[in-house]
Amino acid sequence: MNVRQMEEPMTASTTGVRPGPPPAPAGHPGAGRVLWLSTTAFTLMFAAWLMFGILGVPIQKELGLSDTELAWISAVAVLNGSLWRLPAGMLTDRIGGRKVMTSLLVLTAIPAWFVAQAESYGAILALAFLVGFAGNSFSSGIAWNAAWQPREHQGFALGLFGAGNVGASVTKFIGPPLIAGTAGAMYLGGTLEGGWRLVPVIYAGLLLVMAAALWFGTPSDDKMPGRSSTLSAQLAPLRQIRVWRFSLYYVAFFGAYVALAAWLPKYYVDNFGVTLTVAGLLTALYIFPASLLRPLGGWFSDRWGARRVMYWVFGVMLGASALLMMPNGHIVIDHADGRETSHLAYSLGIVPFTILLVILGSAMGVGKAAVYKHIPEYFPENVGSVGGLVGMLGGLGGFFLPPLFAYTKAWSGFPTSTFFVLFLLIAACALWMHWTVLRMLHGESPELARQLETTTPTAAR
Repeated sequence: MNVRQMEEPMTASTTGVRPGPPPAPAGHPGAGRVLWLSTTAFTLMFAAWLMFGILGVPIQKELGLSDTELAWISAVAVLNGSLWRLPAGMLTDRIGGRKVMTSLLVLTAIPAWFVAQAESYGAILALAFLVGFAGNSFSSGIAWNAAWQPREHQGFALGLFGAGNVGASVTKFIGPPLIAGTAGAMYLGGTLEGGWRLVPVIYAGLLLVMAAALWFGTPSDDKMPGRSSTLSAQLAPLRQIRVWRFSLYYVAFFGAYVALAAWLPKYYVDNFGVTLTVAGLLTALYIFPASLLRPLGGWFSDRWGARRVMYWVFGVMLGASALLMMPNGHIVIDHADGRETSHLAYSLGIVPFTILLVILGSAMGVGKAAVYKHIPEYFPENVGSVGGLVGMLGGLGGFFLPPLFAYTKAWSGFPTSTFFVLFLLIAACALWMHWTVLRMLHGESPELARQLETTTPTAAR
């Protein structure tokens, strides 16, 4: 019995889905334009989606917000960027990514402009939620590129598209100097203030320009693999426990990535006493590998298999988060004779802290690609719905985690409780994956112990 029989990819015969058009052949002239323009659009939308990680600090000072109120601004943007990922992916399969991605660019630009006019916490909260539409571009772009790319290159191509996550670092770089350099200035005939209010206006303009570039730069004869599928057929794979397992993995890789990208600037300012500019740059050091290594993660998954890659990723993430969650300080023991002694002193400075963050982010980048390598292999006709659900639940993790970080810090008094939360999440994912592998191996035969990948079904021998 071959190991590939343990967990066969789903096909039209197992899901009831009618076959759609095959992926675009290698070298198709439209595939490259779709990949590069969609990746650029996704990078820009990701930058706008997570801009409140930097804007939140001056907004907090101006409006006198608590840490918890500040956490909810980023959280509601992440929420709306997650809620619609499933329908966005399904809609992309039905009507094509060109229409869906262009619509999302315009829908993000409008509230981004009005963020600059907001004067109250309630208004900023509502507009941050609407800006969150940008986050749904991920599931649309994944489904769009999966339809255009040949299967043997999908791991790398989807990883390259996913590297648009690096957009989270854009505001970290340009935001602080732009805010400081334009504070107090007036623009557009005195109707627009400088400082933090200028940043969302710039994004609004760039989003509209990108919408035009995407619409006119990609093939009008788009690929729609789910055009002839019924709604029930598109949703059929969601009954598989495998889909929900992939979703939990993606919470650890992507949800945690988004949550930290929004949370770290304030963490650096509060715990290491650095300026917002320095905090943004240090956060970008975490964001870059967490995004740019995603294509490498796709290549690793193409070459060695996604599950094997995830074993290594979970191990690295557990080690890094275990060190990061340790609180600075020492244990004091009061002895019976009145003496006090200190033991197990531990302190993590800004340099080792940042190095561990880079390691954690690098593992997340590889892991994100490994999860999405699974989807077009197991669900080739339902990348939109399955990828949308996985992305939605992963994004919802990014919504729940920032408030959870704030509440656990308030409850425990330890800022490092942030990483304790992540450690528990990663451990749960790693244990579930390993339990699944052991169960599959037990159901087959002991000689399969070293073979972890299940990509294409083969006949029994």
